[in-house]
Amino acid sequence: MTEILQLTPKLVVADGAAALAFYTAALGAVVEESYTMDGRIVHATLTVGSLRFELKDAGDGDPAPTPGQHPPVLMSLDVSDADAVTERLLAAGATVVYPVSDHEYGSRGGRVADPFGHHWMVSAALETLTPDEVQARLDGVRQGQV
Repeated sequence: MTEILQLTPKLVVADGAAALAFYTAALGAVVEESYTMDGRIVHATLTVGSLRFELKDAGDGDPAPTPGQHPPVLMSLDVSDADAVTERLLAAGATVVYPVSDHEYGSRGGRVADPFGHHWMVSAALETLTPDEVQARLDGVRQGQV
């Protein structure tokens, strides 16, 4: 069987140059490579620490999400300080979808929408729970016990 070496999310956006500026400011991303054709970004690779994602302008059969509508994919960021990272995203132009708060499943986090229609879930661990403990807490929420 062929080994899969890596899975890299690629964001399709309506304005690639603005998106590169946003992710650089909001996440401290480093643009490792960026290629254009006819004024559009056809491929860019960004890193945030040891994490990598890609980006391209809409076109060639790849539509960008419409801001204000729910995108088909959520980006999830595990961070050390959900409040600080969320504030950075907001300062760079993101908007709150769900405010940062403590959650029963042992983390603190929320969700923001970037100016290009992508949703980012930002989460920081508050405690380490087993899968059974997480499920028990979620069951308690459903039953109104938490």
